Amino acid sequence: MSVPAHPVAKLYVDHHGWLKNWLRKKLGCSQRAADLVQDTFERVLRTQASAQPEILREPRAYLVTVAGRLVANHYRRQTLEDAWLAALAQMPEPVAPSPEEQLLILHTLNEVDALLNALPHKVRTAFLLSQLEGLGYAEIGERLGVTVRTVKRYMAQAFEECLMSLE
Repeated sequence: MSVPAHPVAKLYVDHHGWLKNWLRKKLGCSQRAADLVQDTFERVLRTQASAQPEILREPRAYLVTVAGRLVANHYRRQTLEDAWLAALAQMPEPVAPSPEEQLLILHTLNEVDALLNALPHKVRTAFLLSQLEGLGYAEIGERLGVTVRTVKRYMAQAFEECLMSLE
């Protein structure tokens, strides 16, 4: 068998089976593990140009890092989906959204979750305290141990990210 010329192709040939086994043990599901292996190598391909030295030096550590993030995202999405399904089960049948609307809502929830998780911790916390708990900036500042001016900056950053995600 000839050695693939592309570094990611070689990485795939050398470590695909090992990564799939690692993910299967983590997830307890060989089909989901296979999906995440493909997602991992897709992500590696997209970021390969900037990360090539790490790939070549410590390939398994690099793959575990990438795959580990995907596993965390998987569990976060699963938790969100479970919460949505529980809320849906509480709705009276005539009020429940159609299957198409349910899928759209779940997709939107995942997008909002990803947006919030991309924010720095204090920015996300300030935004959620304001939007979900209705706290004022002074109260948020007290909880976070920052000034009102800093809370305003956090909120501006959060709103800017929200607006940019709409584009």
